Amino acid sequence: MSVSTCQMKERYNQQGFLSAVPVLDDTELREARQAFNHLEREFGEEYTQYSLHNVHLQYPWVMGLAKHPNILQVVQSILGSDVILLDSRFICKYPTTPTPHPTATQAGNDAITLTSEEEVRSSEKDQQSETGLPFVAWHQDMRYWGIAGGPVLSVWLALDDSLAENGALKVIPGSHCSGMLPHQLASRPGNMLSVNQEIPEELVQTDSALLCPLLAGQMSIHDGFLVHASDPNTSQKRRCGFVIRYVPTCAYPIQDPDRPRRFHATVMASGSDQFSHFSTLL
Repeated sequence: MSVSTCQMKERYNQQGFLSAVPVLDDTELREARQAFNHLEREFGEEYTQYSLHNVHLQYPWVMGLAKHPNILQVVQSILGSDVILLDSRFICKYPTTPTPHPTATQAGNDAITLTSEEEVRSSEKDQQSETGLPFVAWHQDMRYWGIAGGPVLSVWLALDDSLAENGALKVIPGSHCSGMLPHQLASRPGNMLSVNQEIPEELVQTDSALLCPLLAGQMSIHDGFLVHASDPNTSQKRRCGFVIRYVPTCAYPIQDPDRPRRFHATVMASGSDQFSHFSTLL
Protein backbone atom coordinates (compact mmCIF):
# COMPACT_ATOMS: atom_id res chain seq x y z
CA MET A 1 0.00 0.00 0.00
CA SER A 2 1.44 3.39 -0.94
CA VAL A 3 2.01 6.11 1.65
CA SER A 4 -0.69 8.25 0.06
CA THR A 5 -3.18 5.37 0.19
CA CYS A 6 -2.30 4.78 3.85
CA GLN A 7 -2.94 8.46 4.55
CA MET A 8 -6.29 8.28 2.74
CA LYS A 9 -7.30 5.26 4.81
CA GLU A 10 -6.38 7.03 8.05
CA ARG A 11 -8.32 10.14 7.03
CA TYR A 12 -11.31 8.04 5.99
CA ASN A 13 -11.37 6.20 9.31
CA GLN A 14 -11.24 9.51 11.20
CA GLN A 15 -13.64 11.58 9.10
CA GLY A 16 -15.85 8.94 7.49
CA PHE A 17 -15.30 10.23 3.96
CA LEU A 18 -12.80 11.22 1.27
CA SER A 19 -13.40 13.75 -1.48
CA ALA A 20 -11.91 14.92 -4.79
CA VAL A 21 -10.08 11.63 -5.41
CA PRO A 22 -9.03 11.44 -9.09
CA VAL A 23 -10.37 8.44 -11.06
CA LEU A 24 -11.02 8.99 -14.79
CA ASP A 25 -8.64 10.48 -17.30
CA ASP A 26 -9.95 12.79 -20.02
CA THR A 27 -10.57 10.00 -22.52
CA GLU A 28 -12.34 7.77 -20.01
CA LEU A 29 -14.51 10.64 -18.84
CA ARG A 30 -15.47 11.62 -22.38
CA GLU A 31 -16.42 8.03 -23.25
CA ALA A 32 -18.45 7.58 -20.05
CA ARG A 33 -20.33 10.82 -20.59
CA GLN A 34 -21.08 9.91 -24.21
CA ALA A 35 -22.38 6.50 -23.14
CA PHE A 36 -24.57 8.01 -20.43
CA ASN A 37 -25.87 10.69 -22.79
CA HIS A 38 -26.95 7.89 -25.15
CA LEU A 39 -29.00 6.32 -22.33
CA GLU A 40 -30.42 9.74 -21.54
CA ARG A 41 -31.63 10.14 -25.11
CA GLU A 42 -32.98 6.59 -25.17
CA PHE A 43 -34.91 6.64 -21.88
CA GLY A 44 -35.50 10.34 -21.17
CA GLU A 45 -34.43 12.51 -18.25
CA GLU A 46 -37.35 11.57 -16.01
CA TYR A 47 -36.12 7.97 -16.08
CA THR A 48 -32.37 8.59 -15.96
CA GLN A 49 -32.77 10.89 -12.97
CA TYR A 50 -32.95 7.91 -10.60
CA SER A 51 -34.06 4.70 -12.35
CA LEU A 52 -30.84 3.43 -13.93
CA HIS A 53 -30.38 0.94 -11.10
CA ASN A 54 -27.83 -1.90 -11.21
CA VAL A 55 -27.26 -1.47 -14.92
CA HIS A 56 -23.67 -2.64 -14.39
CA LEU A 57 -25.18 -6.05 -15.25
CA GLN A 58 -26.39 -4.77 -18.63
CA TYR A 59 -23.67 -2.48 -19.93
CA PRO A 60 -19.98 -3.44 -19.98
CA TRP A 61 -18.94 0.22 -19.82
CA VAL A 62 -20.82 0.61 -16.53
CA MET A 63 -19.18 -2.52 -15.11
CA GLY A 64 -15.86 -1.05 -16.22
CA LEU A 65 -16.55 2.05 -14.12
CA ALA A 66 -17.56 -0.03 -11.09
CA LYS A 67 -14.33 -2.06 -11.36
CA HIS A 68 -12.07 0.81 -12.33
CA PRO A 69 -8.61 0.19 -10.84
CA ASN A 70 -8.37 3.71 -9.42
CA ILE A 71 -11.60 3.14 -7.50
CA LEU A 72 -10.73 -0.36 -6.33
CA GLN A 73 -7.29 0.68 -5.13
CA VAL A 74 -8.84 3.05 -2.61
CA VAL A 75 -11.77 0.75 -1.76
CA GLN A 76 -9.43 -2.19 -1.09
CA SER A 77 -7.24 -0.05 1.15
CA ILE A 78 -10.28 0.47 3.38
CA LEU A 79 -12.28 -2.77 3.06
CA GLY A 80 -9.47 -5.24 2.33
CA SER A 81 -8.65 -7.17 -0.82
CA ASP A 82 -11.87 -9.25 -0.98
CA VAL A 83 -14.62 -6.87 -2.06
CA ILE A 84 -18.18 -7.31 -3.35
CA LEU A 85 -19.92 -4.80 -5.58
CA LEU A 86 -23.26 -4.65 -3.79
CA ASP A 87 -25.35 -2.21 -5.79
CA SER A 88 -25.10 0.69 -8.23
CA ARG A 89 -27.25 3.56 -9.47
CA PHE A 90 -26.92 6.67 -11.62
CA ILE A 91 -28.34 9.77 -9.95
CA CYS A 92 -28.94 13.01 -11.85
CA LYS A 93 -30.19 16.38 -10.75
CA TYR A 94 -31.27 18.27 -13.83
CA PRO A 95 -31.26 22.08 -14.29
CA THR A 96 -34.30 23.81 -12.83
CA THR A 97 -33.66 27.57 -12.75
CA PRO A 98 -31.56 29.99 -14.82
CA THR A 99 -29.73 31.61 -11.87
CA PRO A 100 -26.68 29.77 -10.48
CA HIS A 101 -25.30 30.66 -7.04
CA PRO A 102 -21.68 29.43 -6.95
CA THR A 103 -20.06 28.99 -3.56
CA ALA A 104 -17.44 26.32 -4.20
CA THR A 105 -13.83 27.45 -4.46
CA GLN A 106 -12.00 26.27 -7.56
CA ALA A 107 -8.20 26.38 -7.56
CA GLY A 108 -7.07 26.51 -11.15
CA ASN A 109 -8.53 24.00 -13.59
CA ASP A 110 -7.73 20.76 -11.80
CA ALA A 111 -8.71 21.08 -8.14
CA ILE A 112 -11.68 22.01 -6.02
CA THR A 113 -11.45 22.60 -2.27
CA LEU A 114 -13.94 21.79 0.44
CA THR A 115 -16.31 24.65 1.12
CA SER A 116 -16.40 26.15 4.61
CA GLU A 117 -19.26 25.63 7.02
CA GLU A 118 -20.21 29.32 6.68
CA GLU A 119 -20.70 28.88 2.93
CA VAL A 120 -22.66 25.67 3.50
CA ARG A 121 -25.01 27.43 5.92
CA SER A 122 -25.47 30.30 3.46
CA SER A 123 -26.26 27.82 0.70
CA GLU A 124 -28.74 25.99 2.94
CA LYS A 125 -30.48 29.25 3.77
CA ASP A 126 -30.80 30.09 0.07
CA GLN A 127 -32.28 26.67 -0.62
CA GLN A 128 -35.01 27.03 2.00
CA SER A 129 -37.01 29.16 -0.41
CA GLU A 130 -36.87 26.44 -3.07
CA THR A 131 -39.84 24.08 -2.69
CA GLY A 132 -40.39 20.83 -4.51
CA LEU A 133 -37.01 20.73 -6.26
CA PRO A 134 -35.22 17.37 -5.97
CA PHE A 135 -32.87 17.22 -2.99
CA VAL A 136 -31.54 14.58 -0.60
CA ALA A 137 -32.33 15.01 3.10
CA TRP A 138 -29.84 14.41 5.90
CA HIS A 139 -29.58 10.64 6.31
CA GLN A 140 -27.32 7.63 6.81
CA ASP A 141 -27.09 4.99 4.08
CA MET A 142 -27.12 2.14 6.60
CA ARG A 143 -30.68 3.10 7.52
CA TYR A 144 -31.70 1.59 4.19
CA TRP A 145 -29.25 -1.31 3.82
CA GLY A 146 -29.95 -4.60 5.59
CA ILE A 147 -26.27 -5.46 5.99
CA ALA A 148 -24.33 -6.66 9.02
CA GLY A 149 -20.90 -8.16 9.65
CA GLY A 150 -19.00 -5.44 7.80
CA PRO A 151 -19.15 -1.84 6.61
CA VAL A 152 -20.87 -0.50 3.51
CA LEU A 153 -18.75 1.96 1.52
CA SER A 154 -20.39 4.27 -1.03
CA VAL A 155 -18.62 5.85 -4.01
CA TRP A 156 -19.94 8.87 -5.90
CA LEU A 157 -18.16 9.06 -9.26
CA ALA A 158 -18.84 12.43 -10.86
CA LEU A 159 -19.69 12.45 -14.58
CA ASP A 160 -20.38 16.19 -14.29
CA ASP A 161 -18.81 18.83 -12.08
CA SER A 162 -20.60 18.62 -8.73
CA LEU A 163 -20.66 22.09 -7.14
CA ALA A 164 -22.67 24.03 -4.57
CA GLU A 165 -25.01 25.48 -7.17
CA ASN A 166 -25.99 22.14 -8.69
CA GLY A 167 -26.41 20.27 -5.43
CA ALA A 168 -23.07 18.78 -4.36
CA LEU A 169 -22.70 16.38 -1.45
CA LYS A 170 -22.70 17.77 2.10
CA VAL A 171 -21.28 15.75 5.00
CA ILE A 172 -20.94 15.92 8.77
CA PRO A 173 -17.31 14.87 9.36
CA GLY A 174 -16.89 12.19 12.00
CA SER A 175 -20.63 11.48 12.27
CA HIS A 176 -20.05 7.86 11.23
CA CYS A 177 -18.83 7.27 14.79
CA SER A 178 -22.26 8.07 16.28
CA GLY A 179 -23.95 4.82 15.24
CA MET A 180 -27.44 4.70 13.75
CA LEU A 181 -29.48 7.86 14.34
CA PRO A 182 -33.30 8.04 14.33
CA HIS A 183 -34.95 8.85 11.00
CA GLN A 184 -38.42 10.25 10.42
CA LEU A 185 -40.66 11.10 7.48
CA ALA A 186 -39.44 14.23 5.73
CA SER A 187 -41.85 17.18 5.68
CA ARG A 188 -40.16 19.16 2.89
CA PRO A 189 -41.32 18.17 -0.62
CA GLY A 190 -38.83 16.90 -3.20
CA ASN A 191 -36.79 14.43 -1.13
CA MET A 192 -35.17 11.96 -3.57
CA LEU A 193 -34.79 9.24 -0.92
CA SER A 194 -37.13 6.45 -1.97
CA VAL A 195 -38.64 6.10 1.52
CA ASN A 196 -38.76 9.90 2.05
CA GLN A 197 -36.99 9.90 5.41
CA GLU A 198 -34.60 12.27 7.13
CA ILE A 199 -32.71 12.62 10.38
CA PRO A 200 -34.45 15.16 12.64
CA GLU A 201 -32.80 18.55 12.30
CA GLU A 202 -31.98 18.81 15.99
CA LEU A 203 -29.77 15.70 15.71
CA VAL A 204 -27.68 17.00 12.80
CA GLN A 205 -24.63 19.09 13.67
CA THR A 206 -25.05 21.40 10.69
CA ASP A 207 -22.52 23.88 12.10
CA SER A 208 -19.79 21.38 11.24
CA ALA A 209 -21.13 20.55 7.75
CA LEU A 210 -18.73 20.53 4.81
CA LEU A 211 -19.56 20.75 1.14
CA CYS A 212 -17.63 18.26 -1.02
CA PRO A 213 -17.46 19.62 -4.56
CA LEU A 214 -16.02 17.41 -7.31
CA LEU A 215 -14.71 17.92 -10.79
CA ALA A 216 -16.04 15.50 -13.40
CA GLY A 217 -13.89 12.36 -13.24
CA GLN A 218 -13.26 12.64 -9.49
CA MET A 219 -14.95 10.61 -6.77
CA SER A 220 -15.95 10.95 -3.16
CA ILE A 221 -16.39 7.96 -0.87
CA HIS A 222 -18.17 7.72 2.45
CA ASP A 223 -19.00 5.27 5.21
CA GLY A 224 -22.52 3.88 5.50
CA PHE A 225 -23.03 5.61 8.87
CA LEU A 226 -21.84 9.05 7.74
CA VAL A 227 -24.58 11.71 7.96
CA HIS A 228 -24.86 13.40 4.57
CA ALA A 229 -27.27 15.24 2.27
CA SER A 230 -27.41 17.41 -0.85
CA ASP A 231 -29.37 20.52 -1.82
CA PRO A 232 -31.43 21.11 -5.00
CA ASN A 233 -29.81 21.97 -8.30
CA THR A 234 -30.56 25.65 -8.80
CA SER A 235 -28.17 26.08 -11.72
CA GLN A 236 -28.30 25.50 -15.45
CA LYS A 237 -25.84 22.61 -15.14
CA ARG A 238 -26.73 18.92 -14.89
CA ARG A 239 -25.24 17.08 -11.94
CA CYS A 240 -24.83 13.40 -12.81
CA GLY A 241 -23.00 10.83 -10.74
CA PHE A 242 -22.57 7.07 -10.58
CA VAL A 243 -23.14 5.71 -7.06
CA ILE A 244 -21.51 2.37 -6.26
CA ARG A 245 -21.79 0.44 -2.99
CA TYR A 246 -19.11 -1.99 -1.88
CA VAL A 247 -18.84 -4.38 1.07
CA PRO A 248 -16.14 -6.77 2.27
CA THR A 249 -16.96 -10.44 1.72
CA CYS A 250 -17.41 -10.92 5.49
CA ALA A 251 -20.55 -8.74 5.36
CA TYR A 252 -23.92 -10.45 5.02
CA PRO A 253 -27.57 -9.53 4.37
CA ILE A 254 -30.01 -9.59 7.28
CA GLN A 255 -33.78 -9.86 7.49
CA ASP A 256 -34.75 -6.52 8.97
CA PRO A 257 -38.35 -5.34 8.42
CA ASP A 258 -37.18 -1.75 8.87
CA ARG A 259 -34.53 -2.22 6.18
CA PRO A 260 -36.04 -4.56 3.59
CA ARG A 261 -33.54 -5.00 0.80
CA ARG A 262 -32.79 -7.65 -1.78
CA PHE A 263 -29.44 -7.91 -3.49
CA HIS A 264 -29.86 -9.29 -6.99
CA ALA A 265 -26.87 -7.64 -8.66
CA THR A 266 -23.90 -8.53 -6.43
CA VAL A 267 -20.61 -9.08 -8.25
CA MET A 268 -17.10 -9.89 -7.06
CA ALA A 269 -15.18 -6.66 -7.51
CA SER A 270 -11.83 -8.04 -6.36
CA GLY A 271 -10.26 -10.95 -4.55
CA SER A 272 -12.19 -14.08 -3.61
CA ASP A 273 -15.24 -14.95 -1.51
CA GLN A 274 -14.69 -17.45 1.29
CA PHE A 275 -18.03 -16.77 2.98
CA SER A 276 -20.74 -17.15 0.28
CA HIS A 277 -23.10 -14.84 2.13
CA PHE A 278 -24.72 -13.60 -1.09
CA SER A 279 -26.41 -16.40 -3.01
CA THR A 280 -26.77 -14.28 -6.16
CA LEU A 281 -23.08 -13.35 -6.33
CA LEU A 282 -21.75 -13.35 -9.91
